[in-house]
Amino acid sequence: MRPSKKLMTTLLPTFLALVGMLLVSCGTTSPSQSTGTKATPDKQVLNMAFSTAISDIKTFDPALSTDAPSIQAIDLVFTGLVQLDDNLKVVPQLAASYSEGSDGLTWTFKLKPNLKFSDGTPLTSQDVVYSIDRALQPAVKSTVGPIYLALIKDSDKLVAGKIKTIIGDSLMTPDPSTVVIVANKKATYFLDALVYSCSYVVEKSLVDKYGANFTDHLNEGGGAGPFKVQSYTHGKNIVLVPNPNFYGPKPQLTKIVYPFYKQVDTAFKAYEAGQVDYTQPVPSASNASAKSLPSNQYSLVPQLWINYYAMNYLVKPFDNIKIRQAFALAVDKDLIAHSVWKDTVIASNHIVPKGMPGYNTNLTGPDGVASTKGDPTKAKALFQQGLQEEGYASVSQVPPIKLTYPSGSQDTDNEVAALVQMWQTTLGISVKANPEDFNKLLTDIVAATNNPKGLQFWGIAWIADYPDPQDWTTLQFDKGVPNNNSNYGQNNTSNATQQQQVQKQLEAADVNPDQTSRLQAYNQAEQQLVNDVAWLPTEQVAVPQVLKPYVKGMVFNPQLLIPPDDWGNIYIQSH
Repeated sequence: MRPSKKLMTTLLPTFLALVGMLLVSCGTTSPSQSTGTKATPDKQVLNMAFSTAISDIKTFDPALSTDAPSIQAIDLVFTGLVQLDDNLKVVPQLAASYSEGSDGLTWTFKLKPNLKFSDGTPLTSQDVVYSIDRALQPAVKSTVGPIYLALIKDSDKLVAGKIKTIIGDSLMTPDPSTVVIVANKKATYFLDALVYSCSYVVEKSLVDKYGANFTDHLNEGGGAGPFKVQSYTHGKNIVLVPNPNFYGPKPQLTKIVYPFYKQVDTAFKAYEAGQVDYTQPVPSASNASAKSLPSNQYSLVPQLWINYYAMNYLVKPFDNIKIRQAFALAVDKDLIAHSVWKDTVIASNHIVPKGMPGYNTNLTGPDGVASTKGDPTKAKALFQQGLQEEGYASVSQVPPIKLTYPSGSQDTDNEVAALVQMWQTTLGISVKANPEDFNKLLTDIVAATNNPKGLQFWGIAWIADYPDPQDWTTLQFDKGVPNNNSNYGQNNTSNATQQQQVQKQLEAADVNPDQTSRLQAYNQAEQQLVNDVAWLPTEQVAVPQVLKPYVKGMVFNPQLLIPPDDWGNIYIQSH
């Protein structure tokens, strides 16, 4: 998922061991402990500035969820057959149990008894299949449904408009409490993909009543998660109250207020003023102040999150591999991590982050450069070779370059300023910084797909949807996948054929039942992706955050998403 956006048993021990190493090294993520009395119900109000600089969430519709701020809100109100727990393990949610058929393609889910939407309407298997089918309907225009539901048989035909529904085909309801889903191929990550919020259940009657605007009426119902919407004021906040019909442990909180802040530093100032109880990220300029807060309010949580820059292979000069490599090797990521981010991030050449199964400890940057400090000498040589290949007699003939990135963070502004200076100093080329509203950037990135007139160069990030390298490789760079916005393998560049071979290697790895060789295949493909500069990764993020000491029961995992059942343990202590 985009930030401001599951694991099978065979992978889980390795993943948890690696994540455990990360968490121990940073000394965080243990739940807050109670040492006092619980506050009265009227004081059980939690103000949470979840993440990033936004003036509003992009969407409240699970079928359209693409980014972390939206998903954090969606996860409070909606839920699905399965979700991730605190250890990022797939667990049943609306489902009481699930089983895989002997053919490896047929999955049967048994629902929990007496499920209801927040308005009291019964929730049955028909609601589940309606919601999944809806996320694939062409009229909904979901960019995530075709990705995370792609393993469902005939989902591609539905997305393409060749059939009207897959209900009764690959989505079946033998009875009101049973859902059967048929996959189009055996895949280790089937349940992992089903965790994504586009498979969450929405109330059909509300969608029928209000159409695409149903999310402005969630105070009437719509979801089956731990909370329901009391009010949603665009540009200001979302106010939530407990869902009395929630199937899991009932929330102890009586209200959650989710305010929107256009600037990261504004959110932290609100925290200091006692206006919010939790916020992240803490801007680097405020790190010292945050760390000095009493009672361990500050913590640094390592994330399965990579910040990166992408170049449109259809737009000059980035259709030339040597120019892309030159831009990558001109960057001193160590300097940026230290000077800009104050060592709260890990400089990285990786697409697949540390802590993931399939993390490649031997991976190098482009052209065999192992260091995250780059190689200015090699960058200059590659750049000159690229200019000659493109027929540019001098740098002045290179088309203007504009780097678009999310506005609202001084730290991000500082990183881009550092990058622009490095490219100017090492390559002698000017790059124009173009900060843009986060939600608009998400739209513009999608529009770059197969578009030689789309965005030329942009900065964004990716957070794991599920702990499997497929989420970082095939899902980003395969032929025709919606996330392949840089058009890797979908171009006429000199090494397009090699890119297409990488895509085939990824597709083969996806269905490889042997985990050892499967991860090795992802390693090899990732190295070639890095050599091709499919992404220009800069750092793996560890999120600095602050939490008031009177907020009890919260556990922070490497995705910063709170599982539905956890809300039964979270409360406000008297203070």
